[in-house]
Amino acid sequence: MEEVFPFFSDARNLEAITPPDLRLRVTTGGPIEMKAGALIDYTLRVRGLPMRWRTRITAWEPGRRFVDEQIKGPYRQWIHEHTFFAEGGSTRMRDVVRYRVPMDFLVHNWLVRPDIERIFAFRSNVIRERFGAMGS
Repeated sequence: MEEVFPFFSDARNLEAITPPDLRLRVTTGGPIEMKAGALIDYTLRVRGLPMRWRTRITAWEPGRRFVDEQIKGPYRQWIHEHTFFAEGGSTRMRDVVRYRVPMDFLVHNWLVRPDIERIFAFRSNVIRERFGAMGS
């Protein structure tokens, strides 16, 4: 837990755990103090289209969990809860994402869900390489 939560507490590490083709960059200047209410700005490319994304940290429980919610971006709603807990001698991490997209009935199954699954599979592999087996 001593290594894992601090890694995820640094918003700039999101760049390292996101597929390179998305070209995600944290654009918030200076060090970002993670706490409830913190705003984080990003740029990225989704299927080649440039986008801006802003999230707010809406829950912050150091060492245990945090939640980010989209303020501006490609989704109608994005709520991402990150939970960390000790399991044996290691750390387990769970991501729960609730989201809605514009024109949900047209794009979700063919475009959005496969993209999100690919992003989180990439992320899981990077985390496993960095910290060992963990997460779900």
